[in-house]
Amino acid sequence: MPLLLLLLLLLLAASPAPARAGDPYAYYDWEVSYVSAQPLGVKQKVIGINGQFPGPPLNVTTNWNVVVNVRNALDEPLLLTWNGVQQRKTAWQDGVLGTNCAIPAGWNWTYTFQVKDQVGSFFYFPSTPLHRAAGGYGAITINNRDVIPIPFGFPDGDITLFIGDWYNRGHKELRRALDGGNLLGAPDGVLINGLGPYQYNESVVPPGIVYERINVEPGKTYRFRVHNVGVSTSLNFRIQNHNLLLVETEGSYTSQQNYTNLDIHVGQSYSFLVTMDQNASTDYYVVASARFVDAAVVDKLTGVAILHYSNSQGPASGPLPDPPNDQYDTAFSINQARSIRWNVTASGARPNPQGSFHYGDITVTDVYLLQSRPPELIDGKLRSTLNEISYIAPSTPLVLAQLFNVPGVYKLDFPNHPMNRLPKVDTSIINGTYKGFMEIIFQNNATTVQSYHLDGYAFFVVGMDYGLWTENSRGTYNKWDGVARSTIQVFPGAWTAILVFLDNAGIWNLRVQNLDTWYLGQEVYINVVNPEDNGSTLPDNAIFCGALSSLQKEQSHRFVYSEASPVAPWRNTVSLLFLLASFTIWLQ
Repeated sequence: MPLLLLLLLLLLAASPAPARAGDPYAYYDWEVSYVSAQPLGVKQKVIGINGQFPGPPLNVTTNWNVVVNVRNALDEPLLLTWNGVQQRKTAWQDGVLGTNCAIPAGWNWTYTFQVKDQVGSFFYFPSTPLHRAAGGYGAITINNRDVIPIPFGFPDGDITLFIGDWYNRGHKELRRALDGGNLLGAPDGVLINGLGPYQYNESVVPPGIVYERINVEPGKTYRFRVHNVGVSTSLNFRIQNHNLLLVETEGSYTSQQNYTNLDIHVGQSYSFLVTMDQNASTDYYVVASARFVDAAVVDKLTGVAILHYSNSQGPASGPLPDPPNDQYDTAFSINQARSIRWNVTASGARPNPQGSFHYGDITVTDVYLLQSRPPELIDGKLRSTLNEISYIAPSTPLVLAQLFNVPGVYKLDFPNHPMNRLPKVDTSIINGTYKGFMEIIFQNNATTVQSYHLDGYAFFVVGMDYGLWTENSRGTYNKWDGVARSTIQVFPGAWTAILVFLDNAGIWNLRVQNLDTWYLGQEVYINVVNPEDNGSTLPDNAIFCGALSSLQKEQSHRFVYSEASPVAPWRNTVSLLFLLASFTIWLQ
């Protein structure tokens, strides 16, 4: 009898009847490695997962448990973070340098977390320095449970699009540029699903570029989930002759509004319903073009895919659909952002209206005004700051330092307003109040649009305007249906205000999503301690580094299923096959 069949029979004989209770588990086995690609016609190494660029989707349902075994086949340490997944009670799975030691090259590590009380469109990506500029990203789709209706007709199909600016230089070369005190300059193009633009104009797009083609059926309605996974460029998304009905952003159902185009900023995710209601005399352009950049590079920074009806009569033709009138018109974009509202009558992950939590009636506990400035020299090195502090990651992650009482790793003294002092490099973090209500105002004194993301939470976007924020600005706040999300844009010379209920204990990363300024230090962590629960523990497979390196046990460089994550391995046939495959690879 073949070995694999014998093993399977033994496993089935040993297992009890499938469990009917408890939340299901989804298992993924990923190898992160370099793969060769040439999205803009220039051959380069990109980061793929299981040989795919973009990486495979993570498609689960509310409250499922997710187990992702990651083998790092890169030549440097790696972490994956789950952009928008709140990691309720599992802050150590967050996958940023404040919560995890990076996975060494050649090692594997198993992430285990639950997508607790969440639905919507998110994505994962490598959080280690500038890796996302080389790829490594993929979709996270969290579906509703069957008993919870969605607030629109069930679509005929689901389509994921990754849009983002792209450099032909590799991430290591980009790092060297920043380390040398140089800004990155204009990107080389815009990709859609890891592919270059369709040749809509021979003078702009060279021949031979492979582009994305989206196949659809006439008369059907599709849910387009669009993620800006780029380095630093805001993009305007549109589909020729088609309306975009906005229905969801980063886990919150929105008031349903039609847009002909929408600005999507770095790190943001949106869902649209798009009905195939055209006569299909030709294919149609799908466009993601750069915003707020020099007019001389706009054509180069335009990604184009093709929407292909099954009954199409020919290739796409004519000019690309129009972008907003003025390339530099932030007023258009800020008004558009203000128009995005929460659907307060729709159920989210639970069978109650999203707006049943009346954030406008809660007393604010802490206020933080976070001011950013253009990158500047600190001790001779180019750095970016929040409130004159440029964050530097310690060799011992913050979570480990807290749990093991390692002194001197960080300070809980981050200022709650700009200090008007010389900037400095430091590991200073915010001391949040558990179950407090924090107001955060982002004041952008830099010259480019910045996107900010908070791990562990969805926050309420309550205000956005030009000029300097003052106490009187609160009079303009939306206290009823400000959308709840995890990434928000802040325009240059303007401010954005958010409110967040700190009910998720942990140490959470608050960062700019623009990779260049993030790399240069524009981030901070918020420490949220539950005083009634001091029993927080790390998983058994935690990696130790820095001051705790001596605690590290030797790990195999070959793939084995992590014994540190015993997640009901006999629950169903999927888990049996997962363990069987794991054991088979281990035998090889």
